[in-house]
Amino acid sequence: MRRYIFSRLVQLVPILLGITFLTFGMMQFTADDAVDKIYEQAGSVTEEVKAAKRAELGLDQPFLIQYMNWLGGVVTGDMGRSFISGKLVFETFAEKLPATIELMLASILLTIFVATPLGILAAVYQNKPLDYVIRALSFVGNSMPNFFVALLLIYFLALKLNLLPIIGSNVIMPALTLAISMGAKYTRQIRAVVLEELSKPYVTGARALGFSEFAILTRRVLYSTLVVIITLLALSIGSLLGGTAIVETIFMWDGVGKMAVDAILMRDYPLIQAYVVWMAAIYVLVNLAADLLYRFLDPRLGDE
Repeated sequence: MRRYIFSRLVQLVPILLGITFLTFGMMQFTADDAVDKIYEQAGSVTEEVKAAKRAELGLDQPFLIQYMNWLGGVVTGDMGRSFISGKLVFETFAEKLPATIELMLASILLTIFVATPLGILAAVYQNKPLDYVIRALSFVGNSMPNFFVALLLIYFLALKLNLLPIIGSNVIMPALTLAISMGAKYTRQIRAVVLEELSKPYVTGARALGFSEFAILTRRVLYSTLVVIITLLALSIGSLLGGTAIVETIFMWDGVGKMAVDAILMRDYPLIQAYVVWMAAIYVLVNLAADLLYRFLDPRLGDE
């Protein structure tokens, strides 16, 4: 097990190097840079002033030199300072991450509490009216992009019914936006797995022994669906920890997703690179945690 964990962590190194190199290179193709953005509102600024600022930020150096300087800083634990705010990148991340974690937890909990019972009900009442309704709702929820769901919620819950504020510290609206899309996917997957489990011989045997349908579902079938649920959770947590840029921007939720959007618009390279490293790392680590949990729930996987 230790060897497996070590090998997966080692795989993270070339992934990070490749992604950060490509990202750093792509940023060189933009028509402007952070200096242009800094002086954008300042009116007429001489090229000498801009050149001096670029030299101060190291933007006048060749691409490979800039990348190696950045990489050397990261290796020693220094991710640099924001070109725009001047604050340490790590400090900025530490400020934004709690909001993203809060949004992630809220949306995941909403998704699980809604999708799990709906998926089970749809499977139990297969090809009956309730199943058709749940499948139709999940199809609609899965078809709508997050930005469209966000706009619908703003229109009905905030503008028409005046139940919730559009922006601010209320996590309900952005969490609900994310949960609708994720819940639709979860519901369809859970329904499929439960249907497969209900057709297996052990369920027939349990019924023959006099177990109630509720006991079969809660004690046996639901446990068997955990691997699928964990897979979905791993994918969702990875993307949510990276910040859902569109949703966070629409609701002005001050997380890492909105921070990344702002950094891209302002050509704030150190923040963009830090975000890329963060995204790559969490995807590898979350999937590693999911793999280990699979092995715990089903020891047979450890022999494959």
